[in-house]
Amino acid sequence: MTKAPTRLWGGRFEGGPSEALARLSVSVQFDWRLAPYDLLGSRAHARVLNRAGLLTDDELTRMLGALDDLEQACKSGEFRPTVADEDVHTALERGLLERLGALGGKLRAGRSRNDQVATDLRLYLRDHVRTIVSRLVELETALIGQAEANMGVACPGMTHLQHAQPVLFSHQLLAHVHALTRDVSRLRDWDKRASVSPLGSGALAGSSLPLDPQAVAAELGFDSAAANSMDAVSDRDFAAEFLFVAALIGVHLSRLGEELVLWASTEFRWIEMDDTYATGSSIMPQKKNPDVAELARGKSGRLIGHLVALLTTLKGLPLTYNRDLQEDKEGAFDAVETLLLVLPAVSGLIATMRVNTERLEALAPQGFALATDLAELLVRRGVAFRDAHEVVGHLVVWCQVNDKDFDDLTDEELSTVSPHLTPDVREVLNVPGAIASRKAYGGTAPERVQEQLDTLRAMANDHADWAAGA
Repeated sequence: MTKAPTRLWGGRFEGGPSEALARLSVSVQFDWRLAPYDLLGSRAHARVLNRAGLLTDDELTRMLGALDDLEQACKSGEFRPTVADEDVHTALERGLLERLGALGGKLRAGRSRNDQVATDLRLYLRDHVRTIVSRLVELETALIGQAEANMGVACPGMTHLQHAQPVLFSHQLLAHVHALTRDVSRLRDWDKRASVSPLGSGALAGSSLPLDPQAVAAELGFDSAAANSMDAVSDRDFAAEFLFVAALIGVHLSRLGEELVLWASTEFRWIEMDDTYATGSSIMPQKKNPDVAELARGKSGRLIGHLVALLTTLKGLPLTYNRDLQEDKEGAFDAVETLLLVLPAVSGLIATMRVNTERLEALAPQGFALATDLAELLVRRGVAFRDAHEVVGHLVVWCQVNDKDFDDLTDEELSTVSPHLTPDVREVLNVPGAIASRKAYGGTAPERVQEQLDTLRAMANDHADWAAGA
């Protein structure tokens, strides 16, 4: 005789769901990864039922033993969901019933899949956010390491991808670190808001049983229990906010990836990628392709898509739970896995790349990148910036027409363009002096960049401590 499938509903139905409905409804193929968190919640719920007098001490002992055994069976692969299991909750109840018989059915009292899944997803994301922060710390550290190793190396600073002003290459590397520190800050801030337990909210209205949601919240590591049971089971702000942060991390990785692609090109030749973080061509033997950087750039679209998909799902839902919310998990799972896949690869690429310092130094003044320094010198001498801008602009045009750079100009040629351009203006027409002059807070002067290095290294250490639970 074929055993009837375990279902958490069906008492008022005379028959089972159609095959089409069953196939549409099933989610166990992706929500099975919530099993450890569902079991964690089940242990806490069993203890609450015991304190409420709904499980005897002996029943609690047997219940906890069965849950421990089920967890081990899940880890080893001995117990797996089947095609007949609708979701992770159904599969785990089946496993509990196999171990405890009727006693296993007592665990369902006072809770619903609605508050279970909201709790499980919060637990999953809060757990994995710490791992994501660990990987972000590795990328921060790799960028800081390259900035430290190349301290003092000048490069072209760009706007519109055109040479603008010389900067320290370390300053540019650390700009990416600042973006990553904001990502970590957002994740830590997100964790505070996500630290609310929905368990005890039941389907939507709480429970008439004498349960203790606050005790369950504390046992599961949440700061508090949800104050409104309807909000608790319908809220997916925490998932949408996580996906926003994940998407923004993706954008930051994409921007870094774009620069790495450019830097590694024949036209730029700022860096050379290590062979272990590059690929070749199946037809062109000379090629070294920046696949890591390109994939980091490409994965950002995937992360942005998950955010848009969830927001679109949520925008028209009435309170409280609706089955549309089944769509909240796959994007969140994929975002976690995508970040944990991409971040180590980008960190490795950064840590192992070789910087062509001679090339950077040679390019730093090109494109008349010292023009702003010359204009500001005239301002310090009392010339209105509007006039100084015009003078230096004319000088650039004169140089282009006569195929000369600033270094090639004679005293007579300078004065031909403007009487303001006396021979001593050459004091600012050098890269080290230009960079050293940018010493206001946040500037590219060596002492300011060193301050950034020290601050960001301390922040990375703090991020690592948080990720480790310290």
